[in-house]
Amino acid sequence: MRPQRHAAAAIAALTLFLATAVTGEAQTLTATQSDAQAAYDRALGDFKSVLAERRRQIEARQPLPNLPGQALYLARVAVISTYKDLTDALPSRIGKPNKFEIPPAYFDAAIEPLVDEYADLFEIMEAPPAGAQNSATPFKDVVDLAAAIARAKGLAPVQADAAGRISLGLFFAETNGKQNVRNARSNTYMGSLQTGPSEDRNGQRKWAAIKGAIAAVDPALNARDDKEEARSRGTDRRFNHWTNVRDGLMNAHAELFAEIPAIVKTLPDPIDQMKLFELIQIIPTPTRSALKSGDLLNYRVSDPTIMKHLRNNSIFAFGKTDRARSSASFREILGAMWLFKRKFEKAMVKYAEIKPR
Repeated sequence: MRPQRHAAAAIAALTLFLATAVTGEAQTLTATQSDAQAAYDRALGDFKSVLAERRRQIEARQPLPNLPGQALYLARVAVISTYKDLTDALPSRIGKPNKFEIPPAYFDAAIEPLVDEYADLFEIMEAPPAGAQNSATPFKDVVDLAAAIARAKGLAPVQADAAGRISLGLFFAETNGKQNVRNARSNTYMGSLQTGPSEDRNGQRKWAAIKGAIAAVDPALNARDDKEEARSRGTDRRFNHWTNVRDGLMNAHAELFAEIPAIVKTLPDPIDQMKLFELIQIIPTPTRSALKSGDLLNYRVSDPTIMKHLRNNSIFAFGKTDRARSSASFREILGAMWLFKRKFEKAMVKYAEIKPR
């Protein structure tokens, strides 16, 4: 029995050592580390509270506040931000990878269920209105429309395929691949590609100008367009999946389809290509300037308004260090778009289903 007593004693000693080490660490935290821990604890408590409040309101069928997702969004930003501040101050708090593919320094995998609840609540709050005009083939529509637009602009088939793949990434980036959704954080941007009324009208005008070329390269798609145009007449066209995707692409992205050969050469990774086109949605003017510069990846932005737009779209948004950035190169911006990566990976899977080799 003596070896067992020795083993038990060793285990007890190890347990005491670990407990003492943990207690010692807690006792020796610096003021900065203690403040960072307290800030994260508060942010996590607030996140749980606002999630519970919104769930209770929804289940009780109570009226929701204007922009009901904004408080949830800000609470999630605060959780990620304060966790990054905590791991900056106390690197030992960096934990294991998480299913959202957020860098572990920014996210504690233990709170994955809270982010699942966050996504579930947004899906409820952003459900399409009763009169939304769905498509039976929403993903294929995006790919087909983008490819037809690219061909009408003179691109080769392989480049048109890239336009379709990239545009499917935009659909996932904007709505996670859900058609005709509303927006729980905005009263302006709606629909499958999240456009405002002026953007939708601008895209419609541009589509009218190219429609003859579309009919020439793809008569079947043009016939489908005629049917969807008639179906959406007299409604908010942003809640017809086809017309919203069509007009959203024409508004901002189609004019840069001609740049796809150069973009693919500079950014061979299809996910990086999707990131760049998403930046056309977020910061259109600097992105166009970067493409024209001849040195896309090293082109820097430093305008405070542009940096604010990036932060408002989850780029350099988390933690004091990131938020203090006053400038960034496009290489750095693309690298900081890690919250988009999982969405683009889903788009790649869906594209492979639509366009098998």
